[in-house]
Amino acid sequence: MPFIAAAFATALVTALLVMPSASAATLFSDDFQDGDAAGWSRSGGSWSVVTDGSPAYRQSGTSADARALAGSGWTDQAVQARVKPISYNGSGRYAAVLARAQSTSSYYFLGLTNAGTAVLGKRTGGAPITLATGSATITPGEWHTVRLEAFGSTLRGFVNDVQVATATDTTFASGRAGLAGYYASATFDDVLVTDLGGPTVSPTVPTIPPGSCLPPAGSPVGFASVNAWGQNGTTVGAGGPTVAVDTAAEFLAAIGQQGPLTVCVLGTITLPSGMHNVTSDKTILGVGATSGLTGGGLNIGLPADDSITTPPANAVHNVIIRNLTFRGATDDSINVQMFSHHIWIDHNDLANGYDGLIDIKRGSSYITVSWNHTHNHTKNMLLGHDDGNAAQDVGRLKVTYHHNWFDRTPQRNPRVRFGEPVHVFNNYYVYNTDVGVACQADAGCLVEGNYFERVEEPVTNSYAGPSGRCVARNNVFTDDSGTPDCSGTVQEPSTYYSYTLADPTTIKTAVMSGAGVGKI
Repeated sequence: MPFIAAAFATALVTALLVMPSASAATLFSDDFQDGDAAGWSRSGGSWSVVTDGSPAYRQSGTSADARALAGSGWTDQAVQARVKPISYNGSGRYAAVLARAQSTSSYYFLGLTNAGTAVLGKRTGGAPITLATGSATITPGEWHTVRLEAFGSTLRGFVNDVQVATATDTTFASGRAGLAGYYASATFDDVLVTDLGGPTVSPTVPTIPPGSCLPPAGSPVGFASVNAWGQNGTTVGAGGPTVAVDTAAEFLAAIGQQGPLTVCVLGTITLPSGMHNVTSDKTILGVGATSGLTGGGLNIGLPADDSITTPPANAVHNVIIRNLTFRGATDDSINVQMFSHHIWIDHNDLANGYDGLIDIKRGSSYITVSWNHTHNHTKNMLLGHDDGNAAQDVGRLKVTYHHNWFDRTPQRNPRVRFGEPVHVFNNYYVYNTDVGVACQADAGCLVEGNYFERVEEPVTNSYAGPSGRCVARNNVFTDDSGTPDCSGTVQEPSTYYSYTLADPTTIKTAVMSGAGVGKI
């Protein structure tokens, strides 16, 4: 990698350590210490200020849809309160904080449910509409810090400083803050409403070794470098600030905030289960060789919607994920979907997930997957999720895979549908017992300059389902590997970008020494 002067490294780390966290302005607060609830308008239920350790606001009954609103018509807002659920009247009930409330029947809410989970939803004059749910440990009779953020079309819910749910919705652009007991009794205290004008990460930046959180040098090779869809290549952090994080709350706040940002991950962070949304213009960079994520994965993309067949203007774009270890994800480790574009996934170590390690689908394009080490996992990489998704995928799913180490991963290395051209070059395959590259559903794959060792079916366009097209050239097949089963013609990736193809006989050594974490 190109040499970066020590003086620059020192300067960058100094900036990290002294960079102030942007403070959010307080729009409204009430701790009920004055013994009343002046300024709150109520509908339903039985609201009163009580003493629960200190003065607090209680909704006492469980037989009503009870709501209380305060404040004015704010746009981007974070509504937070301490919430103690007491009892629920049946299933589907919750105690909640409200944001962008137009009235006592129209608002967004984040609720603690009788099922012991968190629900993010909205009311539009009728029954509650669930937008997302999340795993959270909810115990009646105990205090929980509940925070609902609404900025732009993005909604994020936090319970005890951990992000548990996110959604995108445009129903309400502004409104008041509020509290609710939907057929539930609960006590509320320390209500705080702030704007969302700055980063929501912790103001305490952990100390990191000089030079260990430098932006990636250079730019990606392959489709992530192409000028397309209004984005010229994939750029580090898009020129924004840099923050270091070492807790789940800090990490989730950083990857979810709007605007360009480089997020430096220190050590292994345990995430809540599920996949957590990454917004545009983010570089997520592990520090050293021992930083990464466990328990949860990353989602790069808007919510799945089969009715959208052209790239939306707000598609997630310009994201780099680099030098991270992924373990124990409860869904995909990295999922890219809904026309997300200009994504660079580089020098990561991924293993022992639940579903895919790196899945790319639903019209996403202009992506490079490079220098990753995948192992101890079966369903490795999917490109295109379904044989019936042509409306979103045809003409898209343009992805480059180079210098990856597919280490005893039986299948999906990758399994491809519809994408063209899909460029698979200079990778090392070893003992993939089912298949190496499977090119199906009219996909067009160019597989060149790879090293296959003990791979019985290295490349095929007749694996399962509708056939695709593939061209295999200049590959090495050793130790009883099979031969390609390919037919048809494929677009040349060189019409999109330039690249240098290394001698395939050198690839095993090069990839084993260079792929994975701690190699940049």
